[in-house]
Amino acid sequence: MTKQTKVERRRERARSKLAGNGWTAIVVGVLLLVVLPAFMHGPIIGTLGTALRPAGWTALAIGVALLGLHYIVARKKVVPQAIERTEPSAAAVKAARPTVTPPAAARREPVLDSEFSQPTTPSPSVPAPAQQQQWSPAVLAAIEWRRFEALCEALYAQAGFTTRSQSHGADGGIDIWLHSKHTDVPRIVQCKHWRSKVGVKEMREFLGVMASHQLKSGTYVTSSTFSADAAAFAKANGIHAQDGAALLKLIGQRTPEQQAALLTVAYEGDYWRPTCASCGTKMVEKNSSKNEGSFWGCANYPKCRGRTIPKSKASATV
Repeated sequence: MTKQTKVERRRERARSKLAGNGWTAIVVGVLLLVVLPAFMHGPIIGTLGTALRPAGWTALAIGVALLGLHYIVARKKVVPQAIERTEPSAAAVKAARPTVTPPAAARREPVLDSEFSQPTTPSPSVPAPAQQQQWSPAVLAAIEWRRFEALCEALYAQAGFTTRSQSHGADGGIDIWLHSKHTDVPRIVQCKHWRSKVGVKEMREFLGVMASHQLKSGTYVTSSTFSADAAAFAKANGIHAQDGAALLKLIGQRTPEQQAALLTVAYEGDYWRPTCASCGTKMVEKNSSKNEGSFWGCANYPKCRGRTIPKSKASATV
């Protein structure tokens, strides 16, 4: 045992003795002030209890003083050690932090999701496509999937339906619920903002959604077209298949004021910038440092890990 350790132990015993004496004095003071007078009755003994009060207060004062001194001494010991542990010198930190360069084979790229697996950087701001003054296929091609759904919902609302939809998250294969005052049976609508044709696979999936809700009819709307097999399947199973041309024809039957209102809905906000299907925020364009081209990714990544969209498929509904 070193000399410094022995000295430290003696100091610790002295501090413990100081605290013990302090509590002893306090206990004596309580006895003289409270306990003993409670048992002293009568003219003579009662006078003795009163005479003990000054001694009791003195004992209490001494006890408090000893405990206060113990607290001060103990704090002087603890605080410098805490500062020494939490605030080491810059030289000590630098000396304790070895600089090791891992071999090339041991280095790894950050583990990210899907297209985010490569380091990416935001691309320059994407210019908005020119807005059309009249309805045409160019309008449907310019807007993103969420604007397309909002356009379809607004069109059905103009027709007198009460509509219900959600901007993001799992929808169970139903983008819009339609309710009419003429019937208690609701109608469901699925919207696909696609460039390619909608095939029979998508029709079968929608028929399964209809069956799960015990519905015999539904509407499937797309900004593109349907394959021949998909159109035949829809006709045979109570699905109203409405392609981009049919949608524009319906819009053309509205009044000029209604058409202008629908155009406002289509071009609302950043109408060309895709919406994240998981969290509902607008996506941002990113460039990959290793893969050619760019893609759309959620602005809330990595908090939101929704799907990314290649720029070549930006018109596809997520």
